[in-house]
Amino acid sequence: MGNKNKYFAKAHEVARKDVERAFGVLQSRFAIVRGAARMWDTETLGDIMKACVIMQNMIVEDEGVVDPTERFDYGGQNVEPSHENNGTFDEFIETHKRIRDKEIHIQLKEDLIEHL
Repeated sequence: MGNKNKYFAKAHEVARKDVERAFGVLQSRFAIVRGAARMWDTETLGDIMKACVIMQNMIVEDEGVVDPTERFDYGGQNVEPSHENNGTFDEFIETHKRIRDKEIHIQLKEDLIEHL
């Protein structure tokens, strides 16, 4: 491996660790980042991530100081994404369809109005 390749590999490793650490902080602070992303289109995912980064920056700015030893409920800097089995993709799609069902939505809305 040439010097350029070694340098690139090292730079890539450092950048990857920074990204993983930053993503871990976002996962720790914002539940929406921890959850499944399958239901979101790429544009919406981008908006979610931008919003979380903006809110994180606002939190850091408000606190005035970044505490490198701060830990969060979900593991702090080095949070690993959850790869636990959350059901099959077909189950996910079926649940999503039920959530988006217009008749069920109308019925739930009417039930809520009646309850109130």
